[in-house]
Amino acid sequence: SEADRAGRMDLRDWPMVTIDGEDAKDLDDAVSVTREADGTWCLGVHIADVTNYVQERSALDVEALKRGTSVYLVDRVIPMLPHTLSNGICSLNQGEDRLALSCIMTVDARGNIIGHQIAETVIRVDRRMSYTDVNKIITLKDPETTEKYREFADMFFLMKELADLLRAKRRKRGSIDFDFPETKVVLDGEGHPLDIRPYDRNPATKIIEDFMLAANETVAQDFFWQEAPFLYRTHETPDTEKIKKLSTFINNFGYHIHLGGDEVHPKELQKLLEKIDDTPVEPLISRLTLRSMKQARYSVECTGHFGLAAKYYCHFTSPIRRYPDLQIHRIIKEILRGRMDEKRREHYNNILPAVAKQTSDLERRADEAERETIKMKKVEYMEKRIGRIYEGVISGITKYGMYVELPNTIEGMIHVTDIPGDYFEYLEDTYEMVGEHTGKSYKLGQTVRIQVTGTDRLLRQIQFALISDETENDDLFSA
Repeated sequence: SEADRAGRMDLRDWPMVTIDGEDAKDLDDAVSVTREADGTWCLGVHIADVTNYVQERSALDVEALKRGTSVYLVDRVIPMLPHTLSNGICSLNQGEDRLALSCIMTVDARGNIIGHQIAETVIRVDRRMSYTDVNKIITLKDPETTEKYREFADMFFLMKELADLLRAKRRKRGSIDFDFPETKVVLDGEGHPLDIRPYDRNPATKIIEDFMLAANETVAQDFFWQEAPFLYRTHETPDTEKIKKLSTFINNFGYHIHLGGDEVHPKELQKLLEKIDDTPVEPLISRLTLRSMKQARYSVECTGHFGLAAKYYCHFTSPIRRYPDLQIHRIIKEILRGRMDEKRREHYNNILPAVAKQTSDLERRADEAERETIKMKKVEYMEKRIGRIYEGVISGITKYGMYVELPNTIEGMIHVTDIPGDYFEYLEDTYEMVGEHTGKSYKLGQTVRIQVTGTDRLLRQIQFALISDETENDDLFSA
């Protein structure tokens, strides 16, 4: 309504797009990029103004906090907010006037953010783009797609240039980029898995990540220096013991980490990941590096983000699907409108610690549920493939046996008693299984052939048997 638009910056004539997955319905971020005459960039990250519709202490707000986050299961989304809001009035749909909270940044030629403005705005998205189409334009230079989005093609190339600049800047300070392939599960109409494969990030998904990170850091830094009550996203330095363990392990492969004064700098882990890039041990060492770190969480203290090597960080860019973002939007708007008096300050100081704790816990629960449903579909997929033979990589070793990961991200277990040819023992220091009499060893990262021997839906487990090199079998399938 006109009343909603009153007093807001009108950016409806700014060329801007949303870039999301093909099946995304809750579009909460739009981006705009221009190059100024003086060589600087103007990067706009425009986020749906959800707080305009979800008032504090309303039934919607109470329920959103109870959920904490939207949960993305294999076959459905359990949204934090009702669809009417998340896919409707709050979603930044193409061609519609929408209310937003914008973070408009000036970036210099070196990738430094030298100025910014945070404002309540009215926007209108020109085009809803998918990662696939943007990638076809900027990476594959596909003439048909480029022609289809002709008026925006130049802006996508500008975006790529700016994102590369921001990423190089982050890399220089030591930001760690874990590039694991996520699992993409393709289901039929009844919800049965048809295909399971790795789902890789492409340059278009990275552009959006880079822009969102820039906005999240800028907002966190701004409100930290204003000494406002706030919710930060923090990631602590890993435990020294865990890093020492990792260091001992990677020595087996000829790599090492420098520990300065018992603490590790993110740059050291970044260097390690660069060294192992595209080597056979990459998935394994990356995973162990990730496991040696702490989990990120929400906090009222700004203690920095180790993984991003950032002093200031918060979650500002997804208020449709994360409660902490919604919470800080409320605070930002009160400050922008000059309403943050002592009483409001006290109010936020009272409620924020509990919000930080609850949303951190609910995020863990959602992650767990997402992982478990993917495991469930993997088991269902392999039920129909019992007896088949695949090639995989040893991805984990415990005293109970070895885990083997197939190229399509499915993991199964070979029980220690099922390893043929000897009695095998687990050596914890070197993460390997060694035969007592033969001395034959199985190490992490080693390629092996396995046969699928069983599945257990209840435990969400897949059992493999090791096929020794001597076994001849014509039934070798590629996963």
